[in-house]
Amino acid sequence: MITVKINGFEVQVENGSTILEAANKIGIKIPTFCHDPRLRPHGSCRICTVEVKGGRNLPTACTTPVYEGMEVETESDSVVEARKEILDLLLANHPLDCLTCEKAGRCTLQDLCFKYDIKETSYDGAKKEFEIDNSNPFYYSDQNKCILCGKCVYVCGQLQSTEAIGFAERGFPTHIATPFNQGLEESTCVSCGNCVSVCPVGALMPKSKEKFRYWETKSVRTTCSYCGVGCQMDLLVKDNKIVEVEPAMGPSNEGLLCVKGKFAYNFVGHPDRLKTPLIRKNGKLEEATWDEAYELIASKIKDAKENHGPNSIAGLSSARCATEENYLMQKLMRAVVGTNSVDHCARL
Repeated sequence: MITVKINGFEVQVENGSTILEAANKIGIKIPTFCHDPRLRPHGSCRICTVEVKGGRNLPTACTTPVYEGMEVETESDSVVEARKEILDLLLANHPLDCLTCEKAGRCTLQDLCFKYDIKETSYDGAKKEFEIDNSNPFYYSDQNKCILCGKCVYVCGQLQSTEAIGFAERGFPTHIATPFNQGLEESTCVSCGNCVSVCPVGALMPKSKEKFRYWETKSVRTTCSYCGVGCQMDLLVKDNKIVEVEPAMGPSNEGLLCVKGKFAYNFVGHPDRLKTPLIRKNGKLEEATWDEAYELIASKIKDAKENHGPNSIAGLSSARCATEENYLMQKLMRAVVGTNSVDHCARL
């Protein structure tokens, strides 16, 4: 462990930690665009610039390791001036459509411009004029709003391991694109939406069927029901309707989701969705309570076992259940019913 001082506060951290990690340990927030603790730090956005006593320049907090006795200032005059200049340069080539932008309320660029009182750019010049890529059925890419932080590229490559997108061209025309600019639909993109989840601005946005503002929503933590992995996710809910899904840092998914967990949530509010068990009475399915359903199932199993033997009964389990639930299913069939006729849909 080594001791460093940040904004006058001493903190002990492990040798090899970065300035950003040390600041986070004592609750000092340093702004970032490109940083993600799951990714290798690269410091491309430079908004996390800080001042180190005795240093010759302003290093990036996400890539600079601490050393014994280091003294850091995260909001000194020179640091604030540098961050203002970075934001000014970003706005020089960014649409100022915050009033109608779907990302409003959850845009890091918007938040930092508010914090450092940047209302408009002081630079004049050319603007990006990229066509919006609408080819993906679940999200769109608007490179006119991209700040080239690279987060989407590195999440796709380092975490998702798909490598569907990367940096194209050099200089002013630099943008995030698929190989040969063929568009998302023709790429190796698997529509997981993890790039969308980490984008700090409105460059990558889901194609929502509902019009909403983020401050109108509430977040509900839940577990994805599509398979047995148990991915954690946050449902963004407005007026008791799910409008978007964000991955959560669960132990099995660590902030990632697949295309089903991220985008296939409309079944929750579908009018045909079953909300209670149905029991066939006089040839017609009627709603019943869970107690009634369980009693019927138990009686049918008991009757079949007594009249035709345990091998007249078979159990089929689901990959959408947890591993523990599937274990209980086969234990129920083998130990209680007394048959080895148990199977699982994933085996197909």
